[in-house]
Amino acid sequence: MRKGQDRLKNIFPGGKVGGGGFLIVGVVIFVLWLATGFYRVETDQQGVVLRFGKFSELTQPGLNYHLPYPIESVIKPAVTNVNRVDIGFRTFADVRNPDRVQDIPKESLMLTGDENIVDVDFSVFWRISDASKYLFNTQNPDANVKAVAQSVMREVIGRMEITPVLTEARNEIEQEVALLTQNVLDSYETGVEIRQVQLQKVDPPTAVIDAFRDVQAARADKERQRNEAEAYANDIIPRARGEAAQIEQGAQAYLQQTVAEAEGDAQRFLQVYEQYAKAKDVTRRRIYLETMEKVFADMNKVIISDERGSGVVPYLPLPEIRNRTQEGQ
Repeated sequence: MRKGQDRLKNIFPGGKVGGGGFLIVGVVIFVLWLATGFYRVETDQQGVVLRFGKFSELTQPGLNYHLPYPIESVIKPAVTNVNRVDIGFRTFADVRNPDRVQDIPKESLMLTGDENIVDVDFSVFWRISDASKYLFNTQNPDANVKAVAQSVMREVIGRMEITPVLTEARNEIEQEVALLTQNVLDSYETGVEIRQVQLQKVDPPTAVIDAFRDVQAARADKERQRNEAEAYANDIIPRARGEAAQIEQGAQAYLQQTVAEAEGDAQRFLQVYEQYAKAKDVTRRRIYLETMEKVFADMNKVIISDERGSGVVPYLPLPEIRNRTQEGQ
């Protein structure tokens, strides 16, 4: 205090300091103390104002003000940064191998619904959605995200069989784990938002992975052969049905043709019979002549009647007879 008085004496004229001088100094100090309450929140942050250590309010990015310390203070966590939690494995930086990954079996080995064991490595990406809840509702938010995500993953894997877990259900598992993890964290009011759950590796345990791959290869061959059989069946069955339909249509056409021909023959027979009944002799002779005409149409013969054959000189085909005799010998 003496040193301060000496300095004030040097400042004020005559080296005397009265009550007015102390008041001015007090006002200046008070103004400077009030000015310490101004603070800036960056675009990726959220301001959490504490009044005597208790949460008071949230402030948005920009220039803000709070009552100076020790009445109020501010915490500015980054709420837009996406954090990552790895479960089942850890990545270490190594000079020889910069992406060295160490498996953590205690976290990654899980039991499926059909009592098989799978090795599941996955990552959870999250960010702060409510800074006040994130800071004051839980003691260790990072550990909470990891514990909840691991528990939910075990639950989801425990309801499924091993085959879909290892093959086509990866996307379904990621979405379901993200949704259930978010629901649990919301019930705890942690102020955390799950952005994504990403499966890194889903394999059988190392001790049986070779045997399991053989089983998977056999199943793949079975599925391939089944698909080939179905493709062959899809090709041959329509063709067989087409051929059967074609044969059936041909039979129907032949049936109709035969019936039509039979009906035509019957109709012609009835017409002939009607003519025959009217003139039996004439009709019988006409039928005889028509029949003989058909019989002798393709025969190589010449018929000479007695009335007109008197001038014909008989001819004996000796060369033809000789040839027939030689062929017979």
